[in-house]
Amino acid sequence: MKMTVKPSVLAVLALGLMAGGAACAKASPEEVDKLGKSLTCTGGEKAGTASGVPEFTGKWLGTPPGIDYKPHVGQHPVDPYKDEKPLFTITAENLSQYAERLTDGQKALFAKYPKTYRMPVYPGHRDFRFPDFVCESAKKNAQNAVMAASGMGVENAVKGALPFPIPKTGLELAFNNLLPFRAFNENTIRDNANVLADGTVAWGRMYNRSLDLLDAPSEAGKPLVGLMAQGMNVTILPERDKGTVSVNAEPVDFGKDKRLTWSYDPGTRRVRQVPEYGFDQPMGGTGGKMTIDQDRLFNGSPVRYNWKMVGKKEIYVPANSYKIHANTVKYADLLKPGHANPDFMRYELRRVWVLEATLKEGYRHVYGKRVLFIDEDTGQALVSDYFDARGQLWQHALINYYYAFDANTFHAGTSFYYDLNSGGYAAYNLFQERPIGPILNKGDLTPSMFTPEAARNAGT
Repeated sequence: MKMTVKPSVLAVLALGLMAGGAACAKASPEEVDKLGKSLTCTGGEKAGTASGVPEFTGKWLGTPPGIDYKPHVGQHPVDPYKDEKPLFTITAENLSQYAERLTDGQKALFAKYPKTYRMPVYPGHRDFRFPDFVCESAKKNAQNAVMAASGMGVENAVKGALPFPIPKTGLELAFNNLLPFRAFNENTIRDNANVLADGTVAWGRMYNRSLDLLDAPSEAGKPLVGLMAQGMNVTILPERDKGTVSVNAEPVDFGKDKRLTWSYDPGTRRVRQVPEYGFDQPMGGTGGKMTIDQDRLFNGSPVRYNWKMVGKKEIYVPANSYKIHANTVKYADLLKPGHANPDFMRYELRRVWVLEATLKEGYRHVYGKRVLFIDEDTGQALVSDYFDARGQLWQHALINYYYAFDANTFHAGTSFYYDLNSGGYAAYNLFQERPIGPILNKGDLTPSMFTPEAARNAGT
């Protein structure tokens, strides 16, 4: 919803944000000195726990020894832990033993599907590390980065790592999720499934191309300003929307700039700028089960929510999710009524930051509250619960991340968005049955590929 706010009110809002920690102090020298020692270089606690959180080893950068993998060509992920078996499986029958380490949404799935929903829990591993330039950028950010007074951007930060390795506020956690270290190039043909309660599937398919402008090695250490990323989506399915193209540009600072989007309509053969894009507008091809700002569990401007850091908690989350992305996985085996087939899932016990977002007075969104569970090592949200305007739990969503050997970082794979009311769900970013998986960091994308003219050319 677009709002008109008087300048005097804007001043009050800015002061309130500053008072609430939006422009809080940088990490202390003592805290910064822990990076790479008791903390990972991006701020996670290295030590494991007696309850099962794994110790960080960081023994592998890129492809592990003994793994046959050809980078930058779209080979499907290869599982370095393929011979492991679950330590135990959480079911509706033994749920009470593990309830303290589950989210509200996970427990709701057990209640809704007591006979079929399971969570296989595997040995934990934190074996992969980031390149040295990521650690260097992360340390600079820990020393210098602060939230802008508006709360909509970051100041004094550099590219090449998440902005707040030692977060102090909810907004800082939110911007870690918006600006983590990720692949700087991606080409993917992804399938999206709108799975109805009876298991019937309505299919969508998109060609996705994205250019991250922050995380190429050549950008590391440069000031964090300008654009965050550019993207293009070309619709392949459903047939009625075939040939629709959108291109977008995502800013680093939402207080200074807005995300810009242009759409090509094959019917009129015209490109037009979309007046507003994001927030709770429906995500195409998901039957309304996803909003645009749910990709990666939250994206875009944080302006409509108040953000609260609740603290850290040990939670069973998807981790090292290679098995589900193998090219041997068939959609018919994976997508079952009510929920994805648990046989393809892998959960591990991890420490996560709990980030709670509540809708601001005067703003609208279909989700009145969102609770994100953010990985301590990467800053990326792994799991999220969504509540309606009445405060009732509505959705549970998760992303199956895996360490991409050709990008030297963790990549967002297939995600599931469960509607706990209707019993349907969206399976997003499927590529298991595609002959080529995500092509990462090939280095063949340029800003000129994401212009309105490029959208017109892609749609013809």
